[in-house]
Amino acid sequence: MSPIGASRRSVTAAGYRDSRERIGTVIVVTSFSLRQVKLRPGEQYRDEVDVELMAFEFGGQRYVPVPEQVPAELEITRANTGTVFVLRFTARLYGPCYRCLGDAVLEIRNDLREYQAESPDDEQMTTPYVIGSNLELSTWARDAVALALPDKILCRPDCAGLCGECGKNLNDEPHTHEEVRVDPRWAALEELRGRQS
Repeated sequence: MSPIGASRRSVTAAGYRDSRERIGTVIVVTSFSLRQVKLRPGEQYRDEVDVELMAFEFGGQRYVPVPEQVPAELEITRANTGTVFVLRFTARLYGPCYRCLGDAVLEIRNDLREYQAESPDDEQMTTPYVIGSNLELSTWARDAVALALPDKILCRPDCAGLCGECGKNLNDEPHTHEEVRVDPRWAALEELRGRQS
């Protein structure tokens, strides 16, 4: 609706909305209505929107975005053959460290682009995030964050983890155990070996 250079519109006027679905719990999803953005080829629309992010289940642990609504820059550019969508935001996830189970914070910066052809010949010329006349911002943002997750979320790169003997956090109390404990299931074999010596 506003080409580049025009003043920024309020979130409501830009067609931003939260839709709620109930599946056991309330899920808030951020969508952007494309009906209010009428662009000619070469024109660009820019706005700042708050995108709702959902919590992640990763490696059997729960990671929560803080804040749940992240500020994002949205750009929509009309080309001759379709539309280019750009979404930029930074997400912070809080949850347990993979090694020591202490608090871990992961910051992920995203600079996303999607293209929707006017008359697509195949699926590669469309984006799954345009459904009807809405651009599904929450789904797009969540997929991008999920793809950017590392193999292990750590409290720090050199996390020492937990002691395999006593379970203490080796970051707080670095130590070793001199005495090697024998698994009680092998006690009978150890006794037999002692007799043969």
